[in-house]
Amino acid sequence: MTEIRTPRLLLRRWTDDDLAALAEINSDPQVMRWIGDGSVLDLDETAGDIERWEEEWDDEGFGIFAVELLASGELIGCAGLSVPGSPPEVQHEVEISWRLGAQFWGQGYASEAAHAVLEFALQDRGLERVVAVNRISNEESENVLRKLDMVLDRETKDPEHGFALNIHSIDLTQYEA
Repeated sequence: MTEIRTPRLLLRRWTDDDLAALAEINSDPQVMRWIGDGSVLDLDETAGDIERWEEEWDDEGFGIFAVELLASGELIGCAGLSVPGSPPEVQHEVEISWRLGAQFWGQGYASEAAHAVLEFALQDRGLERVVAVNRISNEESENVLRKLDMVLDRETKDPEHGFALNIHSIDLTQYEA
């Protein structure tokens, strides 16, 4: 079982006990406003996400981790790697992403989890490059991307929803510098 421990977090595979907590996070419009079309997800949609993420672990050797607080064992969100289906410019790349419950924002957890995922991608899994896709107006995610030393590759539009997007990247050489 793949696990990553940071000073405050445990990144691990999903269990049945995680569904209700992630569904609660996914039902918050404030959390979901930057994801997809901004719609909240219900319990069944959240279960579908977890199932897809677990399948990606089996198929790719990486995926989206459940993120919990080491001190309490509380699930606070997710972070990890996936092969994005959109936008077309990154369909064959590996994308890093994260999503935390709003009560856990502003405490450095997203950066801590993302740093661990990036190290996992480039050092443990031997990937040569990782991308991140985010909406241009999402300043919180832009701050995390700066902390990861990811550089802006290009701007594009979400082909389904029309949102302006930034595509950032980092390769192994940049990471090791």
